[in-house]
Amino acid sequence: MCIYCIKKRKIMENIPYENKVKCKTDSKKIRSDELLKERAKTSFLCNSCGKSFSQKCNLNIHKRIHTGEKPFHCDFCGKSFVQINHLTKHKRIHTGEKPYSCNFCAKSFYGSGELTKHKRIHTGERPYHCDICGRSFSVNDHLTKHKRIHTGEKPFHCDICGKAFSCNGDIPIHKRSHTGEKPYDCDMCGKSFTTKGHLTTHKRCHTGEKPHHCDVCGKSFIQNCQLIRHTRIHTGEKPYPCDICGKSFAENAHLINHKRIHTGEKPYHCHICNKSFSRNDHFTQHKRIHTGEKPYHCDICGKSFSVSFRLKIHTRIHTGEQPYHCDICGKSFSEKGDLTKHKRTHTGETPFQCEICGKAFSRNSNLTTHKRVHTGEKPYHCDICGKSFSHGNVLIAHKYIHTGEKPYHCDVCGKSFSQASHLSKHKHVHTGEKPYHCDICGKSFSVGSAVSGHKRTHTGEKPYCCDICGITQLNTSMLIQKKNNIAAISVYSTLFSEEDFPSLGMTEGRIDDTVKSRTKFERDIAVNNKDISTTLDSPVITTTKTTTSTC
Repeated sequence: MCIYCIKKRKIMENIPYENKVKCKTDSKKIRSDELLKERAKTSFLCNSCGKSFSQKCNLNIHKRIHTGEKPFHCDFCGKSFVQINHLTKHKRIHTGEKPYSCNFCAKSFYGSGELTKHKRIHTGERPYHCDICGRSFSVNDHLTKHKRIHTGEKPFHCDICGKAFSCNGDIPIHKRSHTGEKPYDCDMCGKSFTTKGHLTTHKRCHTGEKPHHCDVCGKSFIQNCQLIRHTRIHTGEKPYPCDICGKSFAENAHLINHKRIHTGEKPYHCHICNKSFSRNDHFTQHKRIHTGEKPYHCDICGKSFSVSFRLKIHTRIHTGEQPYHCDICGKSFSEKGDLTKHKRTHTGETPFQCEICGKAFSRNSNLTTHKRVHTGEKPYHCDICGKSFSHGNVLIAHKYIHTGEKPYHCDVCGKSFSQASHLSKHKHVHTGEKPYHCDICGKSFSVGSAVSGHKRTHTGEKPYCCDICGITQLNTSMLIQKKNNIAAISVYSTLFSEEDFPSLGMTEGRIDDTVKSRTKFERDIAVNNKDISTTLDSPVITTTKTTTSTC
């Protein structure tokens, strides 16, 4: 197109057709510039802002921006407009008329301007360039908005909260956050949205349409912004650096979330439990704890989830997919987090440390559970018997006591178990496998806890203390056995005198060194077993009790 003609276009539109200027470069007949110059001299100024116009009618239209006058009304919905051509275009929304069609894809539009902008998607034309950063745009309005990023200009303000925006069109959308208005409804599921763009994007969830394609790997996306973010995986671009620590991010949203680590800001507050969050998506997920909402459903088994990535991980149970592989032993996992935890078994890394006792753990969840040993917290309650537990899995296993359910079956002998870990231990009986080894003497065990108990024979550690006599034991089973022995001694001491069983070692009614007397005591029990059983079964016990008490 001729540069001369572009510059004079608005003036030329007002010249009668027969007198219109012809381009010199085309060697065609052209009218002299005098008429154009005369037209340009006649300008109409706006008294409010000083802007000039070549025609009075254009000035009158412009003045309505200052006065707020909108004289053209829609007889369908009552909406008003500054210009009649805006009303004409608006009415097509009601009538459904779209007279402007794209000759590339046959898509139709209400106005010619929309068609012109749309065609640039096919041609790739971006005629509007930013003179600061060189970025190009297909629409002049987009360039104007873009330039405000460089200037920081935000000329449009919300009259409710005062928030400023760089684009006037953002104001009505923003105000809906105050009013709660969501005027765009999905005709498939009934969900409502604040913007038409959000509705269009949402509908693709139903239709499965993914119009934006990556030219590197061919992956498709619902939104163009998703494609832009995706391409940075291939390019490695991370254009958003943190000005505090220098870390860079591929997305601005990730940078904003990251900065809250430094500032400690948690702007999202739950009005039910008063818990605060640094990220909106974490807040959204949290709210579902209170509402019980689980909007993500497995189309294979029907199980529902409150978070989308949990559904994604769950589907791998059905597909058997395990995309995360250990580069040390080759073991595969369905979750990246499980691979990270697994690798610590090779490295011995225990990054999560208890600040109370110093004990370290390879998993944060294990540390959280461990801390309850110190605090005594038992947040998981059985709704049948009221018993409380420090760990959710223990509660699940406990409930099987009430229901009698044993959902884990051995495929070798058919024996059933209430816990998966019990089944795993049981299977070692059939396989003879002893995967747990003592790193001191090399002895092998079929159960992991047995290694811990065994190692104490090397270290001499006796962590389990009897609260009756204060003597420590290697493991809980020995402690329980000891307490049972003490209980038995107490029973026999109430029934018989010390002369009957001198090995009891009772002094002033207190137990004196039960461990030393244990062997002798058991021998006495064996010798007098018949008399004891007779005495215990006989009504004479009552008499003996009475006699003892009187003595």
